[in-house]
Amino acid sequence: MGFATDAIHIGQEPDPATGAIIVPIYQTSTYVQEELGKHKGYEYARTSNPTRAALERNLAALEGGRFGFAFASGMAAINALLTLLKSGDHVLAGHNLYGGTFRLFERVLTNFGLSFTYVNTCALDQVQAALRPDTRMVFIETPTNPVLEITDIARVARIAHEHNVPVAVDNTFMSPYLQRPLELGADIVVHSTTKYLNGHSDGVGGAVILNDSAMAERLRFNQNAAGAVLGPMDSWLVLRGVKTLAVRMGQHSSNGMAVAEHLAAHPKVKGVHYPGLESHPQHALARKQMKAFGGMLSFETGSLENAKVVLKSVKLCSLAESLGGVETLISHPATMTHAGVPPESRSRIGITDGLVRISVGIEDAEDIIADLDEALRH
Repeated sequence: MGFATDAIHIGQEPDPATGAIIVPIYQTSTYVQEELGKHKGYEYARTSNPTRAALERNLAALEGGRFGFAFASGMAAINALLTLLKSGDHVLAGHNLYGGTFRLFERVLTNFGLSFTYVNTCALDQVQAALRPDTRMVFIETPTNPVLEITDIARVARIAHEHNVPVAVDNTFMSPYLQRPLELGADIVVHSTTKYLNGHSDGVGGAVILNDSAMAERLRFNQNAAGAVLGPMDSWLVLRGVKTLAVRMGQHSSNGMAVAEHLAAHPKVKGVHYPGLESHPQHALARKQMKAFGGMLSFETGSLENAKVVLKSVKLCSLAESLGGVETLISHPATMTHAGVPPESRSRIGITDGLVRISVGIEDAEDIIADLDEALRH
């Protein structure tokens, strides 16, 4: 069946007890057992919950994976994935990660003996050169947040697999509708379900999807042991959101392209980062590994003062953290999402004080453009 059909139906079959067409919210902490050692597959809600199980099955199918695990946030998902490693292990990561991921790696996980090397994963020679005998994972984002660099997933996976190293891809910006990393050779996909999968800015969550059964069994054990699971209400919200993922991502992509093209021609805009533009240095690769280009873009205003004026002047676009909701969100990466990244590192990867990021929503594109035009006039 097609993607939209799978999104609506897999894991979301009518409730066998009542016929309800929507998966129920199993808001329970425990389950009655018929007798000692005999139950209906559920014992305690941290270990498993029917609503969460439905979501995990759904997301695994949409990414083309065998196993899915839902967590309390995207960062909880990434942290759980990294608990599969041990002290002394090395991780090769992209140099332009979400600021929260960088913070977790550098300020938390290094305290437990993991080491990290950051390279431009768009440059395959840098990936090859940075792999070490103790490298146990390659972790990349593509497109990157917020300058939208594109990594060739298939080629990075081939390089890593020559060294028996698994590749994890943060697919939050694209969603499985626009990009399927497992089909391109990656081993693991992570998501902040808070973003496009939920799509309505009303729930926080994360997910890990993979195919390897041994790795999945370890992750299942760690998920239960640490307990940072996604609750039934938030699981239900993501299931609700996923039903419209295909149509939403189509509109996000259409609006994203319209806004990017308009800003690229605007006299007050110094540059636009959007993989759908032919001027993007990896436009051809983006066309090859993505179904469309999504709703994320960033543009350069030239200075912090200019950025402040734009962010203060918008009315339809909402100044807020996060992304992927139906409403357009606008932010300042240097002081918001990437404030925890050292200034010299931000500068090196193109996160200037004048850079503004937009999560283009699904409002009428002409209204979003008019709002940005008015803000840029100030």
